[in-house]
Amino acid sequence: MRRLLAVTGCVALALAGAACNRGTGEPVVGLVTKTDTNPFFVTMKKGAERAAGQHRLELQSFAGRQDGDNEAQVQAIENLISFGAEGFLITPNDSKAIVPSIDRARKADMLVIALDTPVDPPDAVDATFATDNYEAGRLIGQWAKAKFAAGGTEARIAMLDLNPNQVSVDVQRDQGFLDGFGIPNGDPGRIGDENDPRIAGHDVTDGNEEGGRTAMENLLQKDPSINLVYTINEPAAAGAYEALKAAGKAQDVTIVSVDGGCPGVDNVASGVIGATSMQFPVKMAELGIEAINRYAQDGTRPQNTAGKSFVDTGVQLITDQPQAGVEAKDSTWGKQNCWG
Repeated sequence: MRRLLAVTGCVALALAGAACNRGTGEPVVGLVTKTDTNPFFVTMKKGAERAAGQHRLELQSFAGRQDGDNEAQVQAIENLISFGAEGFLITPNDSKAIVPSIDRARKADMLVIALDTPVDPPDAVDATFATDNYEAGRLIGQWAKAKFAAGGTEARIAMLDLNPNQVSVDVQRDQGFLDGFGIPNGDPGRIGDENDPRIAGHDVTDGNEEGGRTAMENLLQKDPSINLVYTINEPAAAGAYEALKAAGKAQDVTIVSVDGGCPGVDNVASGVIGATSMQFPVKMAELGIEAINRYAQDGTRPQNTAGKSFVDTGVQLITDQPQAGVEAKDSTWGKQNCWG
């Protein structure tokens, strides 16, 4: 039935300019990322393309126009339902708002796997292949705590988060960092505790360089004594550094981040970023494509372990400034292994 629906769906979508099955008879699998500009998702897409080719699947890729763009992801899922896709991988822009669309896809017998960012509730998808984002945040918080303790310096912290939607990956990294640094987390479902005197403030970046620069400028105006900057990802970190450099403060402020992409590792090597938690988006994509391929072949869904469908794809702290009691790899290792 799914294949029959795909024929009519493809005719309509072709008239609208959308991509359709090439007529090869290969099962269709989808990839829906937050954006198509963030290097993390560009790398994830390349991994998915390679894995789809190996399994003789046709990959249809979609992305939001910017971080937080839920509507574009809703439309992508509708397109994939019309294609008769076997399933899709998604990095949700809004963990809660996307769930009704995912429900429609699963009712159409599609396998749905979240990558990088869990949905809310987590069991709205068949499985999640992602970094343990709390652990990624905890590692950079632990490193920063050790560095400031060794220097005998009191931290004044700027928190550069993702967007106002309180996406799970944003909350988990933020609160993991606070935990690693030894700051109470406050509400476990929200961005961290504004009342701790060490936190100068939060601002949002949309996960990109321009947003990171603007957020850093805003927080510096509020508190010029900031000396530690947590960033949701490395593009935001790069923007924050530019703002700090323009203010003449780049040498006095430590930046920590999450991603572990090759440009980010280069920034660790050059001292722009003090430490970053490396993720493995290629591994996420490969595991997701393999799961949909098994489902396409015989209907096998991912096996839950003890009722859990979360698969931790790993995280590694990268720094060239090792701190006592904090396990890490240096930027040379990072450059050899960036993003898997």
